[in-house]
Amino acid sequence: MNPASHASVALTHPLPPPRKTLTDEETAHLREVLKRCSAATFQAACQFWKTGNPYYLPTIILGIIERFVASDLRPPLKKPHDDLRLGEDLGLDSLTMMEIVMLTEDVLALSIHHEELPHLRTLGDIQQFLKGKLHDQSRAMGRD
Repeated sequence: MNPASHASVALTHPLPPPRKTLTDEETAHLREVLKRCSAATFQAACQFWKTGNPYYLPTIILGIIERFVASDLRPPLKKPHDDLRLGEDLGLDSLTMMEIVMLTEDVLALSIHHEELPHLRTLGDIQQFLKGKLHDQSRAMGRD
């Protein structure tokens, strides 16, 4: 998909209300989309889908970002901090950021519009932004 034309990605797997178990199809989907991420990322995503708890966001976000960072630039991810810069510190370009956004949309079952991206420059920016998006989504669905 051309990043310039990416306004949002239609969700084929909307996030169900929090529950205690995942269907086999949901588990298989998460396993497939996160296949090049750590086992901890997959487990956190499963727990997020089961509970809807934003506690799991940092592990999911970090795991998704790590997948796209060159191995020689990964040391800062061992002890991440909110001021960790996506471009300058981790070498992520705009095309890679679009890939990260699309995977994040799929895993967290939300839509991120192209216009919302320019202010996302640090790890902390991403975490706060996604917490806000999930909170807004919950409110819209009457789960607040």
